Amino acid sequence: MTYVTNAFQHGIGNAQVSSQWFSRPDDQKFLSLDDMLAFKKVDAGRMTSRIVDTHKMQVLGDVNEGSPTAGEITIEYRDDANGEHQNAPTNWSFGQLASLSGAPAGYLRDLPAPLAADCIQWGLRYNRNRELLKVYGSQTEGGELRAATGPDYGRIFDWEILEPIKQLVDDSGGRWKVPGMMTGSRDGMAVYDPDVPVTLQTTTLFASDRDVFAFLVDDRNPIEVGTLPNGEPDLMFRGFYAWNSETGSKTAGIAAMYLRGVCMNRCLWGVENFSEIKIRHTKFAPDRFAHEAAPALRSFAHGETATFIEGVQAAKAAKVAHDDDSRLSFLTKRAGLSARMARAANARHIEEEGRPVETVWDAAQAITAIARDVPHQDDRIMVERKAGALLDKVGG
Repeated sequence: MTYVTNAFQHGIGNAQVSSQWFSRPDDQKFLSLDDMLAFKKVDAGRMTSRIVDTHKMQVLGDVNEGSPTAGEITIEYRDDANGEHQNAPTNWSFGQLASLSGAPAGYLRDLPAPLAADCIQWGLRYNRNRELLKVYGSQTEGGELRAATGPDYGRIFDWEILEPIKQLVDDSGGRWKVPGMMTGSRDGMAVYDPDVPVTLQTTTLFASDRDVFAFLVDDRNPIEVGTLPNGEPDLMFRGFYAWNSETGSKTAGIAAMYLRGVCMNRCLWGVENFSEIKIRHTKFAPDRFAHEAAPALRSFAHGETATFIEGVQAAKAAKVAHDDDSRLSFLTKRAGLSARMARAANARHIEEEGRPVETVWDAAQAITAIARDVPHQDDRIMVERKAGALLDKVGG
């Protein structure tokens, strides 16, 4: 089954999945959620988290005679039971230790290892007066130190993010899946194929020893929200992505949306009703994810699409302009555009839809259309939010 989509003319673009796809080597790409979840559970089973008194911790550096800056750093510490442990920082956790000690990581990396170790040791004990650290490292002595954070860091394990997603996929009978892609064009519009095979080149499931990212869609069950210029239905489908880092390199979170297509480089197109929940890894982060993010995801995935369709229909029915003066007034006063941008938005709508802005839906589509031309991402997002705010007011 394939269907045509007006993905490039309606809604907004989203490059979050694409940036993950571009940056991941093949050994961080997974073909199934089962494999990725199993990998993260096994990986977590090899690690342990401990609270360490910095006065019971030694940061040591080995001298490398061949290259003064190529020595290795290790940390030795005692746990609450007075057991001795040793771990070697990864590149990431070395940066965390440097930050916690108040020293620039780039500068420390250029120093001989013993001197860099002394700087970290002194900074932790005296410069920043940090009495306690939370370390996350291998249970094997001499194994890697994955993370070093403050004692109140609220670790959400990557597998804890993936497990409710796996349950959701199982409960849906496989409806939620890695997305297909836009594979061609017809009548000037893209053709979307939801049944493209999952390969290392198409997957949207990514995991490393630092983080996890998963993007899934329900693209075999599209929702009709209107009519395309060629008379075919305007179809959208639901999608969400989730992310986390158990080592502190990013927040945890979930983003849900409706969209019209995904291209070969996994860029999302025609996105509407985008919403997200971000959770910083503070002390109560695991509880927040369990009681806020995970239920929100289940509600979105199992929820009826009628509310969304009703919102689209209400926006299309809400007349806001009957002449150029009323159009300009609505786009400037209600949508918050400058007069120049308001005129540009209306002109773009005439170009793409063959008529001027008349409804709230028209206004939102016109604003997202001109947002595509804004060069800087932050500025583009600000314009796109004006369109979202209009639709939210109708939906509310």
